[in-house]
Amino acid sequence: MNAVGFDNQKYLTTQSEQIRKRIAQFGGKLYLEFGGKLFDDFHASRVLPGFEPDSKIRMLQQLKEDVEIVITINAGDIEANKMRGDLGITYDDEVLRLMDTFRELELYVGSVVLTQYTGQASAQAFLKRLDAFGIRSYCHYPIAGYPSDVAAVVSEEGLGKNDYIETTRSLIVVTAPGPGSGKMATCLSQLYHDHKRGVTAGYAKFETFPVWNLPLKHPVNLAYEAATADLNDVNMIDPFHLEAYGETAVNYNRDVEIFPVLNAIFERIQGESPYKSPTDMGVNMAGNCIVDDAVCCEASRMEILRRYYAAGVKKMRGQGDENEINKLKLLMNQSNTTQDICPAVSAALEKAERTGGPAAGMVLPDGRIVTGKTSSTLGCASAMLLNALKILGDIDDDYDLIASHVLEPICSLKTDYLKHRNPRLHTDEVLLALTISALNNPTAQKAKEQLSRLQGAEAHFTVIISDEDEQLLRRLGINVSCQPQYEKKKLYHK
Repeated sequence: MNAVGFDNQKYLTTQSEQIRKRIAQFGGKLYLEFGGKLFDDFHASRVLPGFEPDSKIRMLQQLKEDVEIVITINAGDIEANKMRGDLGITYDDEVLRLMDTFRELELYVGSVVLTQYTGQASAQAFLKRLDAFGIRSYCHYPIAGYPSDVAAVVSEEGLGKNDYIETTRSLIVVTAPGPGSGKMATCLSQLYHDHKRGVTAGYAKFETFPVWNLPLKHPVNLAYEAATADLNDVNMIDPFHLEAYGETAVNYNRDVEIFPVLNAIFERIQGESPYKSPTDMGVNMAGNCIVDDAVCCEASRMEILRRYYAAGVKKMRGQGDENEINKLKLLMNQSNTTQDICPAVSAALEKAERTGGPAAGMVLPDGRIVTGKTSSTLGCASAMLLNALKILGDIDDDYDLIASHVLEPICSLKTDYLKHRNPRLHTDEVLLALTISALNNPTAQKAKEQLSRLQGAEAHFTVIISDEDEQLLRRLGINVSCQPQYEKKKLYHK
């Protein structure tokens, strides 16, 4: 287990070199559209074992003297109070969080841009917040016919009416709290205004997936399709790249579809387009850093399976539909993925069949399998976690890591005073109880010290577990999947 398939150091070096080359190509100024997650790209780390989740930001740190960050946010998203689902915070708060994080990493944030601004009340309030913090802000406006009406877009009434963003560095990284925030439009607006001012500048996209120089149906690229199944995105051969170079390259449908329009916009702004294909626009060296294809293929199939289970859970929660599930089934067939590739699934299902209740199975990073079942005091996730710590710490299976005189008062507190119907402890409560026990119990202390060894474990549950349990397990570095069914037949679940 934990085999490495990706050379992260090579990636940091080669990706940085390519960006420097792209800056030089455009005379010393580049607007780099930065999609995906900057700080915590766990999808990449799962499908490319060896890829560090913070690789993108570490790469930028290597260029920090040249980097200026511009954060875009759609004013309509502020008005709609749009949330970042994984963090549970609004997009406008996420902008501030991003700024704090960038500054902690000594990366310069130049400004914030509100796109699609029409005077929305919430957007105005956010502009006032930014001003109170001393943060420079700019407004970009809706453009009728964007992006296909090139003449209207590239005009004083189109891009010309947007605020010009004052920048001072050679590499302008344009990022956002979520999709649809106007990153590309912001870059195009800057190219237009720079050209008017006699400033030479270029545009490129920082990409990881799909990996352009891997086959279309390679599991790594199929895993990307699985990750975006709810968006109806599909990978495809880049026809422009094939025509221009006689070389097969993989891109995705939205970039291919928009390329003729972008090409026309580049030509109208600058007189010529710097690119012959959408693949040309990307800066992506990930494919050159795969050192063990088999490891990455196996990891990608595991990710496709996780996405399939996750889609089933979404549907149960009323957040997904059958189309997403059907697409994932197709991707499983194309990648030769079945539930049999994950021993945690069969372990959980067998445990549930034997015990007649909710159960969990987990494959530890060293390949050993551990299970857990629901009891009167512990949920199956909590039981599995304690059993895993016992195995990793070579502690006897019959040993009670948390004494009954510690467990029972906590259960009583939940039901008698906090009015919970369920007395069983969540994983966070179990870890608190374990920590208390460790004060006077060396064995409990030994178990607690094994927590870091759970990184990379694979866990599966026969029922949908609570958000609290899932989030804690993920914080421990455990990959989580669940059968799409609730433990109890009721309408409200938390």
